[in-house]
Amino acid sequence: MSLLEFLRTAMIALRRNVLRSVLTTLGIIIGVGSVIVMSAIGGGASRQIEQQIASLGTNQLTIFPGSMNVGGRQGGFGSAPPLTEKDLRAIRERVDGVVAVSGQMNNSATIVAGSANWVTQVQGASAEIQDVRDWPLSAGRFYDAIEASSRRKIAVIGATVARELFGGSDPVGTTIRVNNVPFEIIGVLKAKGQAGGRDQDDVIFVPLQTARSRLMGRVRVPDEVGQILVKVDEEHELAEVQADLERVLRERRRVAANAQDNFAVRNFADILATRSATQRTLSLLLASAAAISLIVGGIGIMNIMLVSVTERTREIGLRMAIGAKGGDILGQFLTEAVLLCLAGGFIGLTLGVGISVVVSSIFQWPVFISPGIILVAIFASAAVGVIFGYVPARRASQLNPIEALRYE
Repeated sequence: MSLLEFLRTAMIALRRNVLRSVLTTLGIIIGVGSVIVMSAIGGGASRQIEQQIASLGTNQLTIFPGSMNVGGRQGGFGSAPPLTEKDLRAIRERVDGVVAVSGQMNNSATIVAGSANWVTQVQGASAEIQDVRDWPLSAGRFYDAIEASSRRKIAVIGATVARELFGGSDPVGTTIRVNNVPFEIIGVLKAKGQAGGRDQDDVIFVPLQTARSRLMGRVRVPDEVGQILVKVDEEHELAEVQADLERVLRERRRVAANAQDNFAVRNFADILATRSATQRTLSLLLASAAAISLIVGGIGIMNIMLVSVTERTREIGLRMAIGAKGGDILGQFLTEAVLLCLAGGFIGLTLGVGISVVVSSIFQWPVFISPGIILVAIFASAAVGVIFGYVPARRASQLNPIEALRYE
């Protein structure tokens, strides 16, 4: 028999018991559907996290003051001596592979523009912060090093601040009051969206020296820079640049050879690698759950096919009596099993995609359905049909024609 004849015969047999065929495929439908839904939600979340981390810069290092041991007691994070302009210059001048470096001091402030007001995050930063963060402008310009060093009261605002204070009008050239200090807006940043649960666009950048003297209140040392952000040349190995940077800071901050660093370096590439490792673990758990669902569905297929062989024993005997060989009977029943599993796989795929779209629409969750997972789901369905349909098909092909014809 040809493959086309196998398919035609299998379709006739399955149509005789439509309800039983549908119920038989439930295990496959649930298994494939759950895989698609979980993969879509997990994939969407994964892509969103990757985009958020990428917006912060995977080739970026952030340095914070660490903890300090005083009198045998360990102080909290930030209790060590603050980072200073001298630390910043040492990194810029002595560490190879550094493209840009900026200090950054953060503080919450109330912004007033005309009759509108808004509470946001003010970040005092060096002029190089735009290069460090790879943050283009939608209007105006960014302040330069000369303006920053002269403590000019100028500001560059994020898209959220511009929307809340000015609506659709152009804010460039207008004056706002930041904690009652007047600042001229010289630029508006392009929107970046959420990162780490925080709106990146809800921010105002002002020169670091201006922020330190007018907005940050009491500082521990006159040239404190808060934290230091470093952008690393993509052609350099990030780990090597980080090690060189740590060496320079240990020398600058007089950390003894066997002592713990009194600063901390955050590497966003490490965060991304950790997230990827977690995603792989979750993917493995997902694959295990899917495999169990498909195995349960396969057992159901095998059970129903064994029942079908028993019910159609006389039919099998008659086919053999008129010339059908064992291989023909094997192919017939194996084709039925594969068709059942493929039908369940396609129904499960359709349901999974539909549920994913509905979940995304109702809960505003990001979803991403990989073409690869669709192919894997269909292939797995067909494989289950072959594996679990072989035993019933083999049993049918080995029936004795005479005894099969006598079967009641």
